Amino acid sequence: MRGFRTAGNIILNFASAAPSVVKSIRQRDLLNTWLRLYARQQIAPAVWEYQPARLEEELSDLIYYTVEASTPAPRLTIQSEGTRISRAYGHTGKGVLLDDYLGPRLVPFVMPVYQECVARGLPVYSVADVDDIYGRIVAYERLLLPFQTGGQVCHVIASVKTFCEDGGFEIKNLMRGNDALPRPKLRAVIDRDLFHRAPGRIATADIVEFADQAAPGITTEIVELN
Repeated sequence: MRGFRTAGNIILNFASAAPSVVKSIRQRDLLNTWLRLYARQQIAPAVWEYQPARLEEELSDLIYYTVEASTPAPRLTIQSEGTRISRAYGHTGKGVLLDDYLGPRLVPFVMPVYQECVARGLPVYSVADVDDIYGRIVAYERLLLPFQTGGQVCHVIASVKTFCEDGGFEIKNLMRGNDALPRPKLRAVIDRDLFHRAPGRIATADIVEFADQAAPGITTEIVELN
C-alpha cells in the first residue's frame, strides 16, 4: 500500500514498510523503544514516557519539535537541535518554525515528510542523497517518531544519520552548501509489524512443542505459555 502527499507541484509517494526498513542500528534502537510503548494501546505514546537507553549518546543527532495542529497544515517548532544537525544546515534554529528554518528551496522536499508523520501518528523513515561541498554523495537518513497527548500528535522527535560510501565527508553546510537539491531515495510510513519482540524470548501464548526424537512411542507434549 502506498500513499502520497503533495508539495506545490511535487507529489511525494510514501511506501508502506515494516520496522526493518530502518538501516541504522541506533535508529532501530530508538524505533524499538517507541514500538514497545505503542504496543500497549496501539497509539503513539506521550513524549515524557520515551526514555530509550543511551539517549545521551544520540542527542547530537536528535531534534525535538512541538506541533501545533490547529492550522490546516501542522506547524512544527524546533525546541532543541543537535550540534551535528546545526552544522549541516549552517545555523541553529531553536524556537524557529521548521518551514522558516528550512527555507523555500527545501520546504517542498522536507515538510511533507513531517506532515505525513503527524497526520498518520506513525513513524516515517526517509533517505535522500545530498552532496557535500566537495561533491561527495552523502546518504541523509531521517527517522521521525510522533508523540501524542489526548489523542493528538503534539511532539515529534527526528533522528538524523549521515553516511558516505567514500568514507569521510564535510558535514558543514551539507544541506545548503551547493545548488543541488536532495535526491529522495525512499519515503516510507512504518505501518506494518508494529511490535517489538526482544531476541531470544518466547512471546506470551506462543505454542511450544516438546518431543523426544530418540525414543519412539513417547507421546508429544504441547505446552501453551501464558
